[in-house]
Amino acid sequence: MNLKTAAAAFAALALASSGATQAQNYPSRPIMLIAPFAAGGPSDVAGRIVAEHMSRTLGQTITVENVLGAGGTIGSIRAMRANPDGYTIEIGHLGTHAVAVSLYPNLAYKPETDFEPIGVVVEQPLIILARKDFPPKNLQEFVTYVKANADKLNVAHSGVGSLSFIHCLLLHSIIGVKPTLVPFNGGSQAMNALIGGQVDYFCEAISNVVPQVQAGTIKAYAIGSAARSPALPSVPTAAEAGLPQFKASAWYALFAPKGTPRAIADKLSDALDRALDDDTVRKRFIDLGCDIPDKAARGREPLAALIKRDIALWTPIIKAANVKGE
Repeated sequence: MNLKTAAAAFAALALASSGATQAQNYPSRPIMLIAPFAAGGPSDVAGRIVAEHMSRTLGQTITVENVLGAGGTIGSIRAMRANPDGYTIEIGHLGTHAVAVSLYPNLAYKPETDFEPIGVVVEQPLIILARKDFPPKNLQEFVTYVKANADKLNVAHSGVGSLSFIHCLLLHSIIGVKPTLVPFNGGSQAMNALIGGQVDYFCEAISNVVPQVQAGTIKAYAIGSAARSPALPSVPTAAEAGLPQFKASAWYALFAPKGTPRAIADKLSDALDRALDDDTVRKRFIDLGCDIPDKAARGREPLAALIKRDIALWTPIIKAANVKGE
């Protein structure tokens, strides 16, 4: 072994030893979890549920900070630029870490290379919703009515790049309409506008809508999952209701900045896995209508594969819609 090779080997060994020491002492102070959407929305709720249990496993508090703007990309940029020491992580989702690639031409990060994946938290189907006095009685009537009145209709969404935004784009591309899109600073505000009758309809993740649908303050036409949700068993799937193309489900996942030592990322991934096995956590998610990934779909490698798959899946849909984020 020559001197140059020996020096490189020593440097690599020293780096590995340093990372192992960091991981052994990690965490020694509170961890910040960035939720890139408003408090009370699906990302925020999912993040807080797992953070509570992970805090107990790790022995340090995980505090949630909501960093809003640009379809979740502002919060994601902040997470990407944080020190890669495991003390700043993010709950991202299909929008921030897959769809954003084609939606924002000058996106400041590459989801597949600028983050260390920690693991999938949950998947949530999206539901086609409307104000309670919206005339159509079922999904087929909804499609007919929207086609006939698209230029008069207002559709809520939680900001360009949000899950509600991209799945309404999907719905509109299927039925061939372009109604007016009305942005709100988060799903809760959009929901309030729908309940108040200020907008006509909305595509939203199930965790944000169960109580309102059950109370009858809004209408639910169809859910974008393969099977009905136990949380809302009376709501038909889109396929049952006559629109099988509307396959709408989104994943939420934890990420750390690129360069976070593997041992620390593994410790976070293990804490998340334990949270998802906890009966109380599982019940909270199931009551909200969320789907908890099985063991094979959890962890760092399955999440990395999911990101690549969905970037490829959504890029042609966003290009066809000819829409760009600001």
